[in-house]
Amino acid sequence: MLDAVRGGATLQGARAGALADLIERDRRLAYELAAGVLRRRAQLDRMLELATADPRLHDVLRLGAYQLRALARVPAYAAVSTSVELARALAGEKAARYVNQALRKIARETGSGKRETNGATHPSWLVARWQRCFGATEAARLVVWNDTKPTFTIQPARWSVEALTVELRKAGFGVEEAAYGAGLRVSSANHVSRFPFPAHLPGYAAGGFVVQDPAHALACRFAAIPPGTIVYDACAAPGGKAVALERGGARVIAGDARRERVGRLVETARRSGVAIRVAVADLLAAPFRSEALAAVLVDAPCSATGTMARHPDARWRVTPRTIARAAARQRALLAAAAALVRPGGLLVYATCSLEPEENSDIVTEFLARHPQFARVPPPPPPPPPAAGAVPAALLTPAGDFQSLPQRHGMDGAYAARLARVR
Repeated sequence: MLDAVRGGATLQGARAGALADLIERDRRLAYELAAGVLRRRAQLDRMLELATADPRLHDVLRLGAYQLRALARVPAYAAVSTSVELARALAGEKAARYVNQALRKIARETGSGKRETNGATHPSWLVARWQRCFGATEAARLVVWNDTKPTFTIQPARWSVEALTVELRKAGFGVEEAAYGAGLRVSSANHVSRFPFPAHLPGYAAGGFVVQDPAHALACRFAAIPPGTIVYDACAAPGGKAVALERGGARVIAGDARRERVGRLVETARRSGVAIRVAVADLLAAPFRSEALAAVLVDAPCSATGTMARHPDARWRVTPRTIARAAARQRALLAAAAALVRPGGLLVYATCSLEPEENSDIVTEFLARHPQFARVPPPPPPPPPAAGAVPAALLTPAGDFQSLPQRHGMDGAYAARLARVR
């Protein structure tokens, strides 16, 4: 997995191929090791003085050191001996001796108690950006959030919340209401911090649920597409928002330009039992005639800085240039989507970024260039008042949706609801 991430893959993509043939216990450990090393890479590198080590041994050393410093369930002798064998296979006997010496030194310093390493865990430029945006205290809380193992939340699909709760508890899983009532948080009963594999949960095969963080479920709630409305979800893969909109009563056409991801979109829709029409389609190539649609959702590709707890590799992938490039594409996607919306129609723009350049700045610039559109709040939900309501804490002064991990205990996400008023 670490080799694949270094080659440009995402951790989630690498995980699917690497873990398929392992038993569940080994899958859990392998993912914990890869994700933990990515979260703590900067700390581990400083501790190991990797600048002087053979590059072939970098990940071997990181994996060994992470086990020694953070995983109480792995004995020190096992972490060292496994790493030594890996080093020997990769680079020979001299490398094995080097790894043995380096890790035994860390084991002696650690002693019998495991402890986390100290120091920065994110690129300094990114932390400085967040300090300017949120202030030093909130930026520090955001870093802590990103370095914590993420919670696991599901949203009902074919099964009700009540049925999911009953079956999960019968199977020995812990279940509690997710933040702001948006889904169910699931954990292993005896190991609350462990991340259950979705396919091993009751109801997965039957399409009882989809995996979706509360932030993204609430963004769909904020979109408030009227029941019966045909909506084009223009950047739909992997399909969680499309399923949520369809379950809310909308009639969804789901498109994505990334052919390799459309298969997962189709599988999500099929398993969830929703009647979504799926197409490989590039929004920038005008897949519909002008002013043809009552509603368009642009869940735009972004820097994903709001999901770094869930995707620990993202902190090392993003750069200032990444954010600038994402913003340029987002402006183009939003303008292309606007051309498809008929008068009186709805345009929803969303990201999983924390960066203003990808969120409110995009919308402000769009409205300045497109006076035929205006922000509109979602309509009040039907009684009881809690049903479908988006909490005021998640609304910006301009009326957009914004969740922040350090404040709201969920992924970072943004959405703006725009109507074509003429």
